[in-house]
Amino acid sequence: MNCMRKFLPLCKGVRTKWSSSLWVCYRRQSLPPMSTWSSEDESDRSRWRNAALLASVALAAAAFLEVKKKTRVLHAKEAPKTSADKDAEGLPTYSAQDVATHDTKDKRIWVTFHHGVYDITDFVDEHPGGDKILLGAGGAIEPFWNLYGVHKSPEILALLETFRIGNLKASDVGEAMKGTADPYSTDPKRHPALKPASMKPFNAEPPISILTDNYITPSEFFYVRNHLPVPEINPAEYELEIAGLDGEEHTLTLDDLKTKFPKVTITSVVQCAGSRRSELNKVKKVKGLDWGACAIGNATWSGARLIDVLKHFNFDLDDPRIQHVILDGLDLDPTGVAYGASILADKAFDPKGDVILAYEMNGEELPRDHGYPVRAIVPGIVGARNVKWLGRITLSEEESNSHWQKGDYKGFCPSVDWDTVDFDSAPAIEELPVTSAVCSPPDGSKVRGETLHVKGYAWSGGGRKIIRVDVSADGGRTWKAAKLHSADTSLTRAWAWTLWEIDVPVPEGVEKLEVVSKAVDSSYNTQPDTTENIWNLRGVLNNAWHRVMYSVVR
Repeated sequence: MNCMRKFLPLCKGVRTKWSSSLWVCYRRQSLPPMSTWSSEDESDRSRWRNAALLASVALAAAAFLEVKKKTRVLHAKEAPKTSADKDAEGLPTYSAQDVATHDTKDKRIWVTFHHGVYDITDFVDEHPGGDKILLGAGGAIEPFWNLYGVHKSPEILALLETFRIGNLKASDVGEAMKGTADPYSTDPKRHPALKPASMKPFNAEPPISILTDNYITPSEFFYVRNHLPVPEINPAEYELEIAGLDGEEHTLTLDDLKTKFPKVTITSVVQCAGSRRSELNKVKKVKGLDWGACAIGNATWSGARLIDVLKHFNFDLDDPRIQHVILDGLDLDPTGVAYGASILADKAFDPKGDVILAYEMNGEELPRDHGYPVRAIVPGIVGARNVKWLGRITLSEEESNSHWQKGDYKGFCPSVDWDTVDFDSAPAIEELPVTSAVCSPPDGSKVRGETLHVKGYAWSGGGRKIIRVDVSADGGRTWKAAKLHSADTSLTRAWAWTLWEIDVPVPEGVEKLEVVSKAVDSSYNTQPDTTENIWNLRGVLNNAWHRVMYSVVR
């Protein structure tokens, strides 16, 4: 019996592929300590591979944080001259069995990557939480780094090389990946027009030139933001768990959601916190996907109201202890940890908050990339809280302990860097600030004529309606108000975006034309003029004036 199956009981309807012989399911259990694994379950080599998989989770995350914090690199006096892609001259050769014996601090903790053998003992001592690496000491980190391509950045590979002590025996190179399937092999096909920001996990946005062609963004052109492989979920076996403060637990099937509760439809934007990060990168390099202005979309979503579901099970929504609603997905990393987030109870329980458990997008079942079979839609709130592949809802006194809730998606002062940042000091992003973008013609286009027809979008978080979009054709010296196209909603419940258009004059004699947009919402919030003043180390919350430059052809 596979050791993972022994400790992770199969859950209904969900499977995530980590190896050709291993299906790991999730019901919020964590893997057991390595010491509880029996040698009778599988061969030493297979056990080594699974240990490596666990170790790589901690090491990759820790290495990424180490690079971001710019802490000193142990033993590094100069940039490494070696590469994991080949043997390093003058270093000894070790077999995988040799490496596997180095699984405790007193023996020194070794790991492998491609051709290299690395002693990370001192890294474990220096890094908070480094003890997690001990779960799989003596293994390879390729399996996890194939899960997160971002960990193969030059900075992290250079950091790893500073711990290199030897070369891996030629016959063992690549052995850790044998029998290990690509966890992304079952991801859905995507429209070729999407522009990837990363392939594994898949993250992509549509071309800006087509974003505002439709008020409702077609599903195939809706930006994709995945943190992990897309799970395969059997709708007939899908169950949504709902838990209260006092231990009460309930489950709903997909059919229950569709038949026991009124179906409601809302039109709502979903926007990534990192939308327009590429503009902040021009000020100073930040960490995160290099999104343009299209990590945003506007769709119709249909499903059951969250408040109707909670009332169905007689939860006391007036209980003052309930401050947060935790949302856990069914997309998993190799250790069984799922993507998770939480929203404020005030939003979740507001009858006018329109939080729904959506099973349809644009009148059809949810695409897999967008959360099939069920996702949370939290209108007016950052996309990170609109959890896809929803598996569990928990009423809670505290916010989610998920990394994506507590250790990411937060904004900081421009002077805060990775040496001084304290994620506990800032609240998680909820409502996004007012923003706009010039979409057509796209930046860099050649234009001609006396006037230019310009189109774009505007939106503000929290349901605040866009009341005006100002457009300048001279870099922000003079302005004209654009014509707006929006849904007939109240000033405080406008979940959808506003499209705008305007004809701007092209002055005689100019070779370059800078067009700028800035939006104003119903609270008279408007956009700041520069990115420099709102730069932050994570590259989130960029809502500066959107600027595009055209070449004028006479």
